[in-house]
Amino acid sequence: MDVQAVSFQVAKDDLAHAVGWVARNLPAKPAQPVLRGMLITADDEGLELAGFDYEVSTLVRIPAIVHTTGRIAVAGKLLSEIVSNLPSKPIDVQLDDSTVIFRCGSSRFELPSIPLEDYPQLPQLPAITGTIDPKLFVEAVSQVAMAAGKDDALPMLTGVNVIISGEEVTLVATDRFRLAVRQLQWNPQPGIGEATVLVPAKTLMDNARTLDTNMPDPVEIAIGDGEAIGQDGLFGLRVEARRTTTRLLDAQFPNHRPLLPATNRSVVIMDIPSLVDALRRVSLVTDRSESQIRMHFHSDHVVLSAGTAGGHAEETLPCELHGEEVATAFRSSFLRDGLGVLNSDKVMFGFTEAKRPAILVAYNGEELAQDDQGDYLTPDNDFRYVLMPVRLPS
Repeated sequence: MDVQAVSFQVAKDDLAHAVGWVARNLPAKPAQPVLRGMLITADDEGLELAGFDYEVSTLVRIPAIVHTTGRIAVAGKLLSEIVSNLPSKPIDVQLDDSTVIFRCGSSRFELPSIPLEDYPQLPQLPAITGTIDPKLFVEAVSQVAMAAGKDDALPMLTGVNVIISGEEVTLVATDRFRLAVRQLQWNPQPGIGEATVLVPAKTLMDNARTLDTNMPDPVEIAIGDGEAIGQDGLFGLRVEARRTTTRLLDAQFPNHRPLLPATNRSVVIMDIPSLVDALRRVSLVTDRSESQIRMHFHSDHVVLSAGTAGGHAEETLPCELHGEEVATAFRSSFLRDGLGVLNSDKVMFGFTEAKRPAILVAYNGEELAQDDQGDYLTPDNDFRYVLMPVRLPS
């Protein structure tokens, strides 16, 4: 293709959606200047837009009227800003020597082209491993990825552990203070057995946020097939005209199973909207980012309280307690995170003891089961959220 003679016309909305999606994954402060670039390939089938920073690659195809085929690269985030502010008219693009010219209505922008010889080769998508409904994918990732750690010094905790067992997939994430586990069913390719990979949580969440949950086509998960799952070191997604890959984390995720209590000495059932509203109010007198809320569960009510030198707040809510009274405390933001993704109107807290982690599951009116010792069994829900209590001065 002639890199010195590229020209095409494209609809504003098509280009805005495409460059916006690719630009989201471009680094704000790239290690190499070329990595801020967005690669645009014009061919007989339209446009292909791509970005790559050696960790995450994105690629999308859109229709366009291509006058002269070729390939150009420009600053991706700047291009996204420009296109989003252009009027809703066709955009004409032309490469003039080393300058890329964008015309839309009475607007004209000139951007320097990035030398193509310095642009890295995009990775190939691994073989498709299975497919999943987009709504289910977004729901599951949103429930789990928010519990992953943010500290790069502990890379094994910055990912979502994806455990594949035939038609069942388990997603797990933890930052040491909370644990989120989601089980779901998917459609694996023939011959898919047992496999485990660790996917960067941030990239997984970014992909989930940009998916259209109403689209008819399933999400294709690409990690490899047969015995080769994970051997490429890449986790790939393909959805309609979009494709993305991210490098898998080369770290050992901790065994989460011992952290899920099978039985509880006490369980509490509460209304989620009322609890979330109360947590928000009581947190007003605390440092919002680190607010710690005391919770004293009685037989038919819970007392929420918080206080600092700046003030004290307390609120009482009805609850349904089974077992012994419990007095504990949680970080308010972590508790609200868990409540927000249970997808239910009621929550069941399970406690082995006040200073041990509590488990949160959605409660839909099912009868509480007990073992021979009188302890309450943890329901076998598809989503479980385990939260560490915080220690507060007595």
